[in-house]
Amino acid sequence: MDTAKTRRKNVWLNELDDLIRGACGGFLFGIPLLYTMEVWWIGSVVEPPLMLLAIAITYIVIFLLNRTAGFRKIEKIGAIDAARNSVEAISIGIVCATAMLILLRELSFSVPLDEVLGKVLFESLPFTLGVALANQFLSGDRGGNEGQSSHKRQSEINATFSDIGATLIGATVIALNIAPTDEVVMLASALSGGRLLAIIAASLIISYGIVFQSGFSDQQKRIQQQGIFQRPMSETLACYLVSLAAAAFMLWFFHQLSFDNPWTMWLQYTLILGLPATIGGAAGRLTV
Repeated sequence: MDTAKTRRKNVWLNELDDLIRGACGGFLFGIPLLYTMEVWWIGSVVEPPLMLLAIAITYIVIFLLNRTAGFRKIEKIGAIDAARNSVEAISIGIVCATAMLILLRELSFSVPLDEVLGKVLFESLPFTLGVALANQFLSGDRGGNEGQSSHKRQSEINATFSDIGATLIGATVIALNIAPTDEVVMLASALSGGRLLAIIAASLIISYGIVFQSGFSDQQKRIQQQGIFQRPMSETLACYLVSLAAAAFMLWFFHQLSFDNPWTMWLQYTLILGLPATIGGAAGRLTV
């Protein structure tokens, strides 16, 4: 009886693990395009036949990707499993994109249904591709690699600076592509204090999930890594602050902010750009 319960529990844990991995892959791939107003506008005016065509093409592409990769830890994927996983990948992409659009107030009850469907569909395309490519995103052995003892001997200072540097590089690369555009300004005009708190929470949760829950890049070894801020929660918080600093610098560098602006404006713009920058920083940490 206990064995059966344990087996069922493991099945659900593995399923949750796969869903988290797929969602994290979606965020890594889809967040940059989420901050693109042209996609919002295209989604607002797209016709239903084009929506159906986009869904059909996406399904074919995802099906082909699932035959070789996918978001589940399966050694051999048959056609039936790939077909089922493709539906799940599209569903995960739609849920992730919808949640982000609601968070950024690009979707609300005042938006017409056809516009909602168009925005969700077109924004979910890169998320869905990310889900299908999840196992190719720096995927590693979840159990860690015990043979690489040199990493265990790495000093705390070196380990900490390694993570900070990787976070800074990843966050800067993403922020560099978004900061010069008008999306941050447009979003800032519509987001209130409560929504900004939600953005902070989403940034921390997604970053933690990518690095410590998705199963990418020798996750167990990262959890055991020694350093000043190397505990999962403290590392997530410290690297979030580093990502915010990168976002603020990019906004200043591209003249979206100046020292004459009030601190509330700096905070608002930085938190908004901090969401994609934090995801970029998490991706950067996966490489070290």
